[in-house]
Amino acid sequence: MTRPAAPTLAQVNGITLSYEDSGGAGELVVMVMGTGSPGRVWKANQVPALVRAGYRTVTFDNRGIAPSSECATGFSIDDMVADTAALIEHLDAGPAHVVGTSLGARVTQELALARPDVVRSATMLATYGRPTPMVSAFSAGERALYDQGVELPSDYVAAVTAHLNLSPHTLADDRSARDWLDIIAFSPQRVTPGVRAQLGVHEEEADRLEAYRQITRPSLVVGFADDRTLPEFLAREVADVIPGAEYAVVDKAGHFGYLEQPARVNELLLEFLAKH
Repeated sequence: MTRPAAPTLAQVNGITLSYEDSGGAGELVVMVMGTGSPGRVWKANQVPALVRAGYRTVTFDNRGIAPSSECATGFSIDDMVADTAALIEHLDAGPAHVVGTSLGARVTQELALARPDVVRSATMLATYGRPTPMVSAFSAGERALYDQGVELPSDYVAAVTAHLNLSPHTLADDRSARDWLDIIAFSPQRVTPGVRAQLGVHEEEADRLEAYRQITRPSLVVGFADDRTLPEFLAREVADVIPGAEYAVVDKAGHFGYLEQPARVNELLLEFLAKH
């Protein structure tokens, strides 16, 4: 019988990682969240679908997100990759299907490249392989707001967050837009020193597309058609260079496509995992 998930603290890679494990004897799926968000975000839609399908599913808080070590003095994406590999080894149930979104997708593809021994398959949602002027400008702006002690009005932050991360199709419906604005306002993404350290990862980003030609693990890349934060063409670029990668676009979905269109995202994920 699958035991209920409970937060666990593990000492791995020289830090503390907080994770939740659905348990069970199924194949291991490890899920990597994006910048500033805790691992529990996956539990709204993806974890229940995976558990129902028989997978042992593990979510965790990346370094920078308490109660995992905040590492506020800074860290690199290589550190985050090593954390994920160390967690899989700690679970002693790998290699794992690894699923990531946004920065978590970048971690996933770097993990598949650096540590293919711990990766059974790699799924990247809303991913990218290189910085663009717009992506870099937004990242620099977020860092500057924190560094200069600027606190924007909460209603404005909710509106900007919704505009950048949700599909225009979602926001065109007034009731849906109000619901999302309320959700974002009631669960704000607070920039702590640890989250600021995560934002610092983006400062050193380079074009990694050529390197990804060396990824050998089965890969699924999913782009979200209305993604304003990381436009869909960036995900397509990653799929184009990974040998044999599958690619799919989810319509009427922004950067939070796994929350906006969970049924379609779960369908793509489960179909891919079943083959590998």
